[in-house]
Amino acid sequence: MNWKTTYERWANAPQLAEDVKQDLLRVSENEKELEDCFYKNLEFGTGGMRGEIGPGTNRMNIYTVRKASEGLGRFIESFGEEAKRRGVAIAYDSRHKSPEFAMEAAKTLASRGIQTYVFEELRPTPQLSFALRTLGAFSGIVVTASHNPPEYNGYKVYGEDGGQLPPKEADMVIDYVNAVENELDLVVETEEALKEKGLIKMIGEEMDEKYVEMLKTISVNPELADDELKIVFSPLHGTANKPVRKALAALGYTNVTVVAEQELPDPNFSTVTSPNPEEHEAFTLAIEYGIKIDADILVATDPDADRLGVAVKNTNGEYVVLTGNQTGAILLEYLLSQKKAKGILPANGIVLKTIVTSEIGRAIASAYGLQTLDTLTGFKFIGEKIKEYETTGEYTFQFGYEESYGYLIGDFVRDKDAVQATLFAIEAAAYYKKRGMTLYEGLLEIFEKYGFYREGLKSLTLKGKDGAEQIANLLSSFRQQPPVEFAGLRVTKAEDYKTSVSTDINGDTEEIQLPKSNVLKYFLEDGSWVCLRPSGTEPKVKFYFGVTGTSLESSEVKLAEISEAFMEQVNARL
Repeated sequence: MNWKTTYERWANAPQLAEDVKQDLLRVSENEKELEDCFYKNLEFGTGGMRGEIGPGTNRMNIYTVRKASEGLGRFIESFGEEAKRRGVAIAYDSRHKSPEFAMEAAKTLASRGIQTYVFEELRPTPQLSFALRTLGAFSGIVVTASHNPPEYNGYKVYGEDGGQLPPKEADMVIDYVNAVENELDLVVETEEALKEKGLIKMIGEEMDEKYVEMLKTISVNPELADDELKIVFSPLHGTANKPVRKALAALGYTNVTVVAEQELPDPNFSTVTSPNPEEHEAFTLAIEYGIKIDADILVATDPDADRLGVAVKNTNGEYVVLTGNQTGAILLEYLLSQKKAKGILPANGIVLKTIVTSEIGRAIASAYGLQTLDTLTGFKFIGEKIKEYETTGEYTFQFGYEESYGYLIGDFVRDKDAVQATLFAIEAAAYYKKRGMTLYEGLLEIFEKYGFYREGLKSLTLKGKDGAEQIANLLSSFRQQPPVEFAGLRVTKAEDYKTSVSTDINGDTEEIQLPKSNVLKYFLEDGSWVCLRPSGTEPKVKFYFGVTGTSLESSEVKLAEISEAFMEQVNARL
């Protein structure tokens, strides 16, 4: 079936909702855009689905949401009546159509006799994980596109442990979703009828209070809280405003200035180019506030509040945005040093990080006698390991993080949690302030102790069908013609996570003990590394770099040289 046939099926469907009809009429005037709406089904991958809002099988709309929910419903039914009774918890963020898509998912599931719990208004992604675990639900959904541009939305699926579905279970759901032949033929009952039957239940404040009580337990030095620490906070138009402020107040941090222009939910994210705390531009207003009040720390969360960005004054008194790896190093050093000082650091503690996250985490954990395990990129793999160790007792989880600003301290949530991370970063700032230091000076102390680690990230955005082919061809080129050096440094080992093979400079191989993934990583003779991976949520291919130097300056120079040399090879292959 070609895309034009699929388009005709939609265009001639009498049951098509009026707003979708109007969107389809608008798009039909641009054949290239129309093709992109229909040339494939919006991919439901291991992390759910994400795409632009609009009409068609390759867009986020009520029909693709129904299809995903129908597949999830069939998956749940395969586990029997008990799974249906336990049901599904559903949350959503501040994006366009998020409340509508969340209720559409609930109606689709409830129409199959599956119990659903829907938050009464927008909530952070980590709070969905917490609610799912608290309710004892069988599954969970978050309607969010995280920090993607405003035209996007998405649909993430969670398992009964509160983590995103690991590959085996995700593949089962994908099969059920793909077996739904015609998303337009799915019929759902009304919201009112399903609420009357008790199959849709709304949840809210009571769950918030339980979450805040658990948030208080991650503090290792609650006595540090006072009104001396000056905090600037921005939820970047998303979901974190209420939960972060409630939790800070509960812990005793009262000197909090919220960036007023970014306080309220706004699906257009009107004050920023991108609602992503990884982008330094997102801190422009927060920095203006910081300068006015001479703030000790600036914190910003992404729209669904699973990522945290931190900005602090450097040695010149200027606010700088820390990288995700730098914030992670601060949180980890503070956590482990304070647990050790209090005698509560378990001997079998473990730190979990991803393959593209800084090696400084391993150095810090090792200094405190803890193991570090690398997982594939994606917090679901960290959540999967937490569940495994909880079952086996082999290790006790202490900290999980990834370079893309995602952190987890307390495992009552099984996804990255920017609310937790905000509280903990603020406590770390209070700790260093009591020592007469800024958070940045704390970071420099960490570098002096463990080495001047520095990481970088570059990416190429290649949209649409042609872009997807370019990304696939680029990865294929690197596999067929592996690089031998960057910036005069020899490649001593290459790891291909798609084939699960690691090959050293002598040609000796060993198996990589991780799930297969379309990722390549190269290690250089001085310990530096480079990694390529297509984004799982955006039309991008990402390039990660890691180096270690003898000073901030030397590591910056090395990072620039290696990344420039590598990107030259990338451009030559496109």
